[in-house]
Amino acid sequence: MNAPTTHVLLDLDGTISDSEPGIAKSLIHAFDECGYETPDRDTIRSMIGPPFEVSFPKLGIHIDDVARVISAYGDRYNDVGLFENEMYDGVPEMMETLRSAGHTISLATAKPQDTAIRIIEHFGLGDFFARKVGATRDIGGRRTKGEVITHALQLLAISPHDRIALDHVIMIGDRDHDVEGAHLNAIDCIGVSWGFGSRDELSGAGAVTVVDHPRDVAGAVAVAYRSHES
Repeated sequence: MNAPTTHVLLDLDGTISDSEPGIAKSLIHAFDECGYETPDRDTIRSMIGPPFEVSFPKLGIHIDDVARVISAYGDRYNDVGLFENEMYDGVPEMMETLRSAGHTISLATAKPQDTAIRIIEHFGLGDFFARKVGATRDIGGRRTKGEVITHALQLLAISPHDRIALDHVIMIGDRDHDVEGAHLNAIDCIGVSWGFGSRDELSGAGAVTVVDHPRDVAGAVAVAYRSHES
C-alpha cells in the first residue's frame, strides 16, 4: 500500500511575508476616511490575519458600517498596499526544502484569494503551490481560516472522514486562528514565531510546536508526520 501524500498548508501574512507596512497604511487610510480614531500599532498588528469583520466591531465599528470601512481599506490596499510587503528571509529555501522532501504545498490564507495570488506571483513563488486558496470577498462567503482550510482540503480531494489522509496534512501559520482553523478540520498546526502572533498565543491555541525560523519548518513537519505513524 502506498504511503499517503503529505500536504503542507501555508498561511501568507506573517508566515511567508511581512505585510504589516501595506496593511497598516491602508487601515489608517480607511479609519481616517470613515471618521474613526486611528488605531495604534499593537492594535493594527492584532488585526493582521483574521477577517476584518471579526476585529473591526471590537474597535467600536458598528456591524452595519464594517463593509464601508473594508471598502475604504481596499481602495488603497488593492492598488498600493499589497506590494508594501516583504518576504521573510529563508522562505524560498523553506519552500524548496518542503518540495524536495516530497510534500505537496498549498496556500491557505484568510486574505482574499485574488489578492493572495497576486502577492505570491509577485514574490515568484507561484510554482511551489499545488493549490492557492484564500477567502472570498463577500462577507457571507468563505471568510474564516477554518472555511479556507475546508475548501483547500476539498480541492485536494481529502475527505473529512479519511483519518489516514488527514494525519498527513498540516497547517503552518502565525496566529491562533490558524491553529483553531486547523483543529476545526481535524488537522494539526505548526506555529511560527516570526509573524504577528506570539509564541504563547500559538501554544495556547494548541499548536503542536512553534518554530523560530523558516529553516526549522521542514524538520518540524517531518516530526509531526512521524508522530502519527508511530
